[in-house]
Amino acid sequence: MRFNRLLAATAVATGLVVVCGDARAFDQARYPDWNGAWRRIPVPGVNGQPGYDQTKRLGPPQEAPLTPEAEAVMKTSMEDQKKGGQGNYPTYICLSPGMPRVMTPYGSMEFVITPETTHVFIEHVHDSRRIYTDGRDWPKDMVLTLQGYSIGKWIDSDGDGKFDTLEVETRGLRGPRAMDATGMPLFSDPDSRVLERISLDKTKPNLLLDEITTIDKALTKPWTVTKKYGRDPEEAVVWPEENCAEGNGHIEIQGQGYFLSGDGDLMPSKKGQSPPDLRFFKRP
Repeated sequence: MRFNRLLAATAVATGLVVVCGDARAFDQARYPDWNGAWRRIPVPGVNGQPGYDQTKRLGPPQEAPLTPEAEAVMKTSMEDQKKGGQGNYPTYICLSPGMPRVMTPYGSMEFVITPETTHVFIEHVHDSRRIYTDGRDWPKDMVLTLQGYSIGKWIDSDGDGKFDTLEVETRGLRGPRAMDATGMPLFSDPDSRVLERISLDKTKPNLLLDEITTIDKALTKPWTVTKKYGRDPEEAVVWPEENCAEGNGHIEIQGQGYFLSGDGDLMPSKKGQSPPDLRFFKRP
């Protein structure tokens, strides 16, 4: 009897889902085909950690329009890194790099399009995003996050009756955030914003373009970079689990970076580094 009641309730619930689904039918044919695993396209001769502009090496070769203050932060960060420190690079302990740097994926990412939301699934550091396309306005009391709050709008740029471009604005960003592994900073002021135009290349259906414009007080002017991602349409996609924190030997204590040895012992990351405050531990 209990099973019959459960079965009946399930049938009713399923019927409700169908009705609700019909009320807001999703015409997938109106949306572009962004299925598959998208990966950052490597540029020959540009190796090492990826720069924010993927066509250039990270750091000063990026030629970012930094303010003198931001440039000084990056220079100090790189000097610390030469000594073995991490400088202004918060991601080394697996903290999310935040927007816009999450769109420089280390691995693959996936786009899942629904009428209300376009989801961007990124396995590394679990940097997934929600881009709301349901016509909502900005929240009055926005909670600041590393990823920010993204609102998008689909565009039919060539008038063929099918959406081809997703325009996105991201607000509500907090720090600490850096543009690349050198510690090129973002100041995360209240007016910090990221604008995107995401679309397939019109001649190459397996090439996705993301034109990103970053507005921040660390920059003297808006900085626009076009990122390129590729996919293999024949790939049987497998999404591996990526736990950045698992096996990560870096640890931060009181704002200082240290190493964990293979035996689990705390080690300095640079010459002459003082140990952390051990006042709450009994010393032998």
